[in-house]
Amino acid sequence: MLAGLVSLVVAFNSGAAFSCLAGAQGWQRWFFAAIAVAAGVLLVWLLRRGGSAWFCCGVALILGGAIGNLYDRLVIGKVVDFLLFHYAQWSWPAFNVADSAITAGAFALIVDSFRTRHRQEDA
Repeated sequence: MLAGLVSLVVAFNSGAAFSCLAGAQGWQRWFFAAIAVAAGVLLVWLLRRGGSAWFCCGVALILGGAIGNLYDRLVIGKVVDFLLFHYAQWSWPAFNVADSAITAGAFALIVDSFRTRHRQEDA
């Protein structure tokens, strides 16, 4: 059943999500790399602060995805996307495992934001 819904393809994305800025003159490679490094530093800081399991898992997934896409961007110059979901005439833009990790991490952070916090009161 999945064979008609998922295809393995090779797509190079020099831009960001949904190929935003993919048609730029090449400066976007370093721009997005700098954003990924800055985000990585922030995410490591957040992990060191700690938090709930959902929060730490979400931050770790986003960090892993950012590092994966940063590696592609620095080594190849573009992010390699290879998963394509489609049905009949409809298709979602190709993406990769790093993109999936970022999405799952964002979902975990959203779930964590709705969880009830139990604060310890100082006596």
